[in-house]
Amino acid sequence: MLTLSNHDVPPPEQLSYLHDFVARSVAGLQFTPIEKTRFAFELVCRGLVGDTVVGSARYSATRIERTRELTADGRQNYMLTLHDADYEVSITGGRRVGVSKGDIMIVNESLRQSFNLPETRLTAVVLDRRQMAELAPAIGSRPFHHIPAAAPGAALIAGYARLLLDGIALDDAGARLAASQLHQLAALAIDGRDDPLPIDLPGVGGARLALIRTDVARHLDDHELDIASVARRHGVTPRYVQRLFERAGTTFGEFLRNARLDAAHAALAARNAATIATIAFDCGFGDLSHFNRTFRQRFGRTPRDVRAAALRRMN
Repeated sequence: MLTLSNHDVPPPEQLSYLHDFVARSVAGLQFTPIEKTRFAFELVCRGLVGDTVVGSARYSATRIERTRELTADGRQNYMLTLHDADYEVSITGGRRVGVSKGDIMIVNESLRQSFNLPETRLTAVVLDRRQMAELAPAIGSRPFHHIPAAAPGAALIAGYARLLLDGIALDDAGARLAASQLHQLAALAIDGRDDPLPIDLPGVGGARLALIRTDVARHLDDHELDIASVARRHGVTPRYVQRLFERAGTTFGEFLRNARLDAAHAALAARNAATIATIAFDCGFGDLSHFNRTFRQRFGRTPRDVRAAALRRMN
């Protein structure tokens, strides 16, 4: 994971560092801040496989251009971006197009382009040109693809890209899988399939399941957490969620119970100062006897055993 912020370098050198960072990580771009004395930026970039990159950035109001001179770097991959504010873009010197908050833009890096941005936070993905041409032949039919935020699969792309930037560990196989899923999701968005996206389409099930698992892990302390509430947050049906888990060889209920047990075990093993009952409650268990019984079934030891072992290690 690579990062850069305006706080990392002295003001006179900020733009040159920004230009160099973006050129090395993505493609050559020229930044012209609207207020040079108050220009702020934060960038995070993660390389996956080959030229595939996922990143996020926050900029003060600025104009960003990929000029004719900069396109001489030979890059021909596709840049997918989505912003949290409305903005305007011009491709190959054409008329300016308004892009709404949350919309996706996919543009070939070989083309001249300019963006007039207010203060914004964006997510970006560099997609391999050859893979995209194979998965979505229509991608080459126009200079850019503007996909509304409400289009099928748009929110899934955004969520999956952000998940990859959350710092989750990926080995080489995981990075290849993540890159493949990003390309497949982008191709599906271009195709404009009806939502909900079928589970058996390549990349869709794995990406959606990864987001749902992360969502569940973040809400373990919610005693009302169930498959219906998770499905509502992700805009799908409970049956769709259940099918995702079934394909992974489990059920939603089993995953939720085991995630809560794992969280409780980690808290006990870390010599958490809270009582066992408090830890159980904080991890979503409302019945202490049920917690003790399922804990022992999963780990072969009682919560008291795990806490005692942790205390012995600390002494």
